[in-house]
Amino acid sequence: QVQLVESGGGLVQAGGSLRLSCAASGNTGSLYSIGWFRQAPEREFVAAVAWNGGVPYYADSVTDRFTISRDNAKDTVYLQMNSLKPEDTAVYYCAADGSAGPGLYKGSSTQDRLDYWGQGTQVTVSS
Repeated sequence: QVQLVESGGGLVQAGGSLRLSCAASGNTGSLYSIGWFRQAPEREFVAAVAWNGGVPYYADSVTDRFTISRDNAKDTVYLQMNSLKPEDTAVYYCAADGSAGPGLYKGSSTQDRLDYWGQGTQVTVSS
């Protein structure tokens, strides 16, 4: 089992930045991929990357503004969010899987089958 805990959400003005963290614990050696989603009100893929590195994948809506990164020594994944817009307001969730490639995270069928989800962290961007 793996536990995921997100942190770093908050209130920020449009144009500002936030960095979200997702700390993984438990059997992290079983992870193959990890990513970020947001929900407001529909769930939307944001970014994903292989647990051991590789090409990251981004939603078109966040490309060039958000960056996903990993610190495997800390078993933590980050989402650096720059140039935030009011439409980025959502609850952000971290999710991970033991077999799905990060490129599959865009698909709703994959999302429904991801092994682990965090509890979410609220991001609010004011105009």
